[in-house]
Amino acid sequence: MDGRVQLPIIEWMKKNYELDYIDMITEPGPDKIMSNIEDKRVELIKSKAEISVNAHDSKFIVIAGHHDCAGNPLSKEMHIEQIKKAVGVIKSWKLQPVDKIIGVWVNENWQAELIP
Repeated sequence: MDGRVQLPIIEWMKKNYELDYIDMITEPGPDKIMSNIEDKRVELIKSKAEISVNAHDSKFIVIAGHHDCAGNPLSKEMHIEQIKKAVGVIKSWKLQPVDKIIGVWVNENWQAELIP
């Protein structure tokens, strides 16, 4: 949701994966939401992801967390744990024809970093 994060993610994705357009599904604290399958918002996000995949032919999904997140005020280490768990949740959806599902951290300098 945080506008400070959207442009760094879009630029990073375009540069590293040669994409022309990026669909964005935004929520405050998405890593927190997506790492907890009990959260009712997970199904809403899934339905939006299905629209992106089915109607816009998206083949790439990124779940991102960021420094100074008001919706999920945790340490970087906790965010990264949640992002990794969220990647697993998204993979469990088995969206086709999605090629890649990755996690990204946007640091204090508003630069996107791939989470290994």
